[in-house]
Amino acid sequence: MRLNRLVTAIITGAILMGSADVMADDVPVSVISGASQMKMSSVEELRDDTRVFKINRNIQVLKVTFTNRYGFDVAGHLYLPANFSSDGKYKALVISGPFGAVKEQSSGLYAQELAARGFVTLAFDPSMTGESGGVRRDMASPDIFTEDYSAAVDFISNLKFVNPEEIGAVGICGLSGMAITAASNDVRIKAVVTSAMYDMSESISDHYKGAYYTDEQRNIVKKHLARMRDEEAKSGKLIRGAHELGVDADGNIQTFSTMFPDTLPDDADPIIRDFYGYYVGRAYHPRAMNSNTSAWDATAAYGFFNFKLMDNIKELSPRPLLLITGDKAHSKYFSDNVYRDAAEPKELIVVKGATHADLYDQMDKIPFDKIDRFFRDNLK
Repeated sequence: MRLNRLVTAIITGAILMGSADVMADDVPVSVISGASQMKMSSVEELRDDTRVFKINRNIQVLKVTFTNRYGFDVAGHLYLPANFSSDGKYKALVISGPFGAVKEQSSGLYAQELAARGFVTLAFDPSMTGESGGVRRDMASPDIFTEDYSAAVDFISNLKFVNPEEIGAVGICGLSGMAITAASNDVRIKAVVTSAMYDMSESISDHYKGAYYTDEQRNIVKKHLARMRDEEAKSGKLIRGAHELGVDADGNIQTFSTMFPDTLPDDADPIIRDFYGYYVGRAYHPRAMNSNTSAWDATAAYGFFNFKLMDNIKELSPRPLLLITGDKAHSKYFSDNVYRDAAEPKELIVVKGATHADLYDQMDKIPFDKIDRFFRDNLK
């Protein structure tokens, strides 16, 4: 929805401790936020709306960028509650995921729905993906993606109409681990919700359901990653590769250069069918790597072998954690494991009849009422 000049002026003028340089009536406004770690952020109208979910016209959305601690420009959509007032002091949420998705997909849907319930929300693309910056594209990093959550807090906490003491985080699918990890050390995040959780460090370094690799298989994978890194160093070009690598009975590496086949076969694995139905079917977006059946950079797995996302999970306490999964989700064990290992306060919700991808966008299955109550009770 295009904002009129008055609304744009109200929003951009409400940046805390910033100096707004308005170049023209309808030109994007640059904001220097001297009170945050980031050097520069921007707020502008969303002119090219490519969101793939049903748009709520009562919710205003702005396109924003902010810089993380490593210098990557992170792109996001800022959602404002209905009947928004710049004089208010709102609770706020930072939201990202799934792994390989963009803000115009599931994270934007969550942001829009929670804004409709009265929160200021920010859905963002992790660094090196979507509209976010990075010379290397489609590169994943558990460290940098975790930092992106804290950078999102830098930005949203410096909005005049946000209460900086009432900020929460939402992680969907593969960004859940980064949301929890960020909150484990960034005490500005007062509560965390995960939906359809994946712990990408465990998934990539140990494979599905953990401890899949023998020591010999793990070394085969590491040698493959070293070869890919050497090839990229020699050529200077990105090589596509699977972020989860298999090893067959003969010790051969199993790699894939695309996420999905061009056409889904009739006998496709139910897990692949679940993902395909979302990314290639009902929520296709041209900037989403998963939608384009692409694969991550072939060296993306490196960071997930080096960086264990759940190492500091007990440090999240006493800030609360709400885990949401489905009883038909192949990923349910990730939520079960995190619930087992996390300290109180914690809660696990298992949605009856929900698959993994159902929790991306099926409004009748995502427990938004519970998410709403959880944040209202705990952002204080």
